[in-house]
Amino acid sequence: MVIFGWRTTIEQLRMLTLVCGHCHHQAAHNLFRRYTKPTIFFIPLFTISSRYGLQCTFCGVSYDISKMHAHQLV
Repeated sequence: MVIFGWRTTIEQLRMLTLVCGHCHHQAAHNLFRRYTKPTIFFIPLFTISSRYGLQCTFCGVSYDISKMHAHQLV
């Protein structure tokens, strides 16, 4: 029997001070990368999906951004 599954991991890249597009407050934003890997016997193999996002620490809203925009912010 083979145990197969998926693992999604969130990696924090940087904390930035930006003006939130939702609440319009200047607050810290968490820049993160979320990636998904298939697993066999709980061992991650390779990345099949990678997405970048920002989360406002003031209001909690989170939204996806493009890879190019994330690299410009870093």
